[in-house]
Amino acid sequence: MALRDIIEIDREKCNGCGNCQAACAEGALALDAEGKAILVREIYCDGLGACLDVCPTGALKVVKKEGVPYNPAQTFQHVLKERGAAAAEKVHKEPLPCGCPGSLAKELPRSEAPATAGAASELSSWPIQLKLASPHAPYFNEADLLVAADCTAFSLGSFHASLLKGKKLVIACPKLDETDGYAEKLAEIIGNNTIYSLTVVIMGVPCCAGLYQLVKKAVELSGQQIHIRKVVIGLDGSIK
Repeated sequence: MALRDIIEIDREKCNGCGNCQAACAEGALALDAEGKAILVREIYCDGLGACLDVCPTGALKVVKKEGVPYNPAQTFQHVLKERGAAAAEKVHKEPLPCGCPGSLAKELPRSEAPATAGAASELSSWPIQLKLASPHAPYFNEADLLVAADCTAFSLGSFHASLLKGKKLVIACPKLDETDGYAEKLAEIIGNNTIYSLTVVIMGVPCCAGLYQLVKKAVELSGQQIHIRKVVIGLDGSIK
């Protein structure tokens, strides 16, 4: 047994909609005889929380607890048996370096269109890593705030022009960073400053959903009423 992230279900809040079951590529969730969501087996849950966004009642959350580790190989066989080969292809058979399906190696075809040379940087503050950023930095006051997953700027060629321009930036990786204290720091940035707008940019892979959840928690902790705009970047560089 080891301390790990795993899904927890509040049966009182669960309305049996089944959205989480459909959203879980690993087949870790199902509905029981009472029409409530249950965890099928701990080894099928990767703890990345791709199911959180689709729950309309807030019945799901990711918690740290003692449990058996996620098992990619057994999860693959489970999905293959229950959902077929097409669904099983989304689950890697062997353990990945970070345990994340989104890190599966892919070759992405690119167009032959010439790249724009000398595009201007729109970065207007430093540092940008959330762990290093100070909530009291003056540039956060009266600012539009952009919280971006590390990989997004490399996947979206127009990141600077289409998303960063005019905004103050902090970046984080919800999977590889030690995120303890991140929500609290973001809450300080939001609560101690006048933030005109808040945009979260994530990749369209399961582990990135955690950054959006982290920002939602930060807004709640800050006590501010602020809309969160979520932008999802596909592995092909498209904006979803």
